Amino acid sequence: MLSSDEWVSHLSELRKRLIWVSLFFMMSLAVGLYLSPNILLYIKGQRVTTHISWNVFSLTDGMFIYMKCGFLVAIFLTLPLALYHIWAFVRPGLTNEEAGKTIWFVPLSFFLFVIGVAFSFFVAFPMMVSFLSKMNKTIGAVETYGIDRYFSLMFNVVFPLAVAFEMPAIVLFLTRLGIIHPAQLKKIRKYVYLGLAIVGSMISPPDFVSHLSVTIPLILLFEISIIVSAWYVNKRELDMNRMEPEGGTNHV
Repeated sequence: MLSSDEWVSHLSELRKRLIWVSLFFMMSLAVGLYLSPNILLYIKGQRVTTHISWNVFSLTDGMFIYMKCGFLVAIFLTLPLALYHIWAFVRPGLTNEEAGKTIWFVPLSFFLFVIGVAFSFFVAFPMMVSFLSKMNKTIGAVETYGIDRYFSLMFNVVFPLAVAFEMPAIVLFLTRLGIIHPAQLKKIRKYVYLGLAIVGSMISPPDFVSHLSVTIPLILLFEISIIVSAWYVNKRELDMNRMEPEGGTNHV
């Protein structure tokens, strides 16, 4: 049990770290708002959306999209610092060896998130827009899209996939903590496959090729997570076996 002084010390440290992250977020928000027009024009200039006209159906639609874009840029820029402060906050409870083995989680998580955003924005979302646009044309519909609905669809595709790309880092982190084991992951593999197939069908166009294009990367991420988890467990067992003879010699 922690004493009252220790609780106060921990809460004070947490408060300081939250202040630093909040200040950086506010600065990043200013940068995001400044870059928002260029970012929105870049998105509008993508090949898959050049034929689509964005429309606003209320005076506030454009402003809300502008603010939302700046907010998301700020989150993206603040994420590495926030991950670092999370690690730094728990650092006093770790040994030097544990700290050295967990600091990798910060850059790895951010790298995988960037890869997920890139895949979902340049592959999954254009595929979805192309399919839905063709479906609309087959029924003779005139494509008139509200900018708010368009970006809501894009965010609903991009960010779930970006978060899903964190899977290998999270699994490895939980394996290091001893919470999960690769044998457990292999045992529930078929259930995970089913769940990932459902998720893939929910965030992709309703055709078989699109389902596969989204679901297969998710399944590959899960398999990579198993491989990474098994690699760490095997490495840990080898290290323990190498230490046993030394321990036996010292005992004699």
